[in-house]
Amino acid sequence: MSQSSSLSDIPIIAVNSNSPGQKIHRRRRLLQAITVLVAILIPVLGFFRIDILAGAFVVLDRQIDFGDFFIIMGFWLMVSSALIITYSALGTAFCGWSCPQNTMSEWANYWHRRLLGKNSEVMLDGAPMKVSSGKNKIVNWLGLGAILLGFSMVAGFIPMLYFYPLDTLFDFVTFQSADGMNGSEYYIYGICVLIIFVDVAYLRHFFCRFMCVYKVWQHSFKTKETLHIVHDTSAADECARCNFCQTSCFVEIDPRKTQTYDACINCGECITACESIRGSRKMGASLLSFAMGERQVKKEQPRNAMMALRSRFFWILPLVTLGVGMFSWGMVNYEPYRFSVYDTQTAQGRNENEFRVSLSHKLYQPAEVSVSIEGLDEDAYRFQSTIASFDTAERKYVKFNISHDLEPGLYPFLVKVESTDGWRRSFRVHHVAVEK
Repeated sequence: MSQSSSLSDIPIIAVNSNSPGQKIHRRRRLLQAITVLVAILIPVLGFFRIDILAGAFVVLDRQIDFGDFFIIMGFWLMVSSALIITYSALGTAFCGWSCPQNTMSEWANYWHRRLLGKNSEVMLDGAPMKVSSGKNKIVNWLGLGAILLGFSMVAGFIPMLYFYPLDTLFDFVTFQSADGMNGSEYYIYGICVLIIFVDVAYLRHFFCRFMCVYKVWQHSFKTKETLHIVHDTSAADECARCNFCQTSCFVEIDPRKTQTYDACINCGECITACESIRGSRKMGASLLSFAMGERQVKKEQPRNAMMALRSRFFWILPLVTLGVGMFSWGMVNYEPYRFSVYDTQTAQGRNENEFRVSLSHKLYQPAEVSVSIEGLDEDAYRFQSTIASFDTAERKYVKFNISHDLEPGLYPFLVKVESTDGWRRSFRVHHVAVEK
């Protein structure tokens, strides 16, 4: 028999790329990519970041401090309530479908299998890696190390985006000095790279299963009706001879025996694995699937699950609505400036007739504010400057002095501020002039 005829006798089985299992796999990969992209775009587009110099959160290029009560409280209610109902319905699906930690771990496992063999992954039970004899070469180890280190150096910039503006990061990359940089950026970046490298090189899904506090928090809202994997036991004999679903699970559990509180992250890879095996054998669809409701097979299961989730949804919905309303109200009525007036003698022990106007600009754009006094004669006070110009979000001070020639008595007056964009406020001050 010729070699060509021998090859022709080998059956070729096509796997349906539009099967439910393959669709789950593709959609999960797509959502993982979208999550990473969104994590980068959020600070880049100004939706959220942290200004470490000002010690404030930044939302839509607006500094948010504790004075913005409605924004902070509304955001907290809105997000926490939405997460509670999500975890109640989908369990730990965030871990399997969106969590960057899981995405990095899967990516690191892929390169481990490709360069060192399919059994070379870091095992959660502490078993040593089994490097393929044909791939246990120095060039493969160096290549893997270079890939993981290069990835860590690139990924290390993502958390930096949440603490520094883009122009500062550009100066950081090009080793240029810039305002707001004090050299600590290189230490912070080095720590980020080190943490990510240790994670992708050693921890991976060990962190997910044994160290992740966020996953424990998600477990707090799971119920018996929460989304989970169910096993069709109609082909128990077939499953007894196969454990492909278990070997495909990267958190190393048996998907056929899931429980309410276990390490399953609802990624669906076991469904894809079972379907690929049964499809290659022309034995039908996957014996594993997603389901909601009690884990025992009951006809009324879907209805009971939805009723339980609906009851929780009814008490969560008002909180979500209240949060959205408070956040929207806070953003519409956002105060772009804050100012106060105080006597420098009280604050710093200086001249008793000297006052300081503290002006905070909370928008990351140029602005100009003028200061004036109402209620005193013009010769009764003197400004060092009546204009405060801002290049970005920052704090500035305007000083003025009250004349020593005032007759003894109480002098109430208003300090007025007005910006070029129409914002205006006033602050009432009482000055006591004493006899010299």
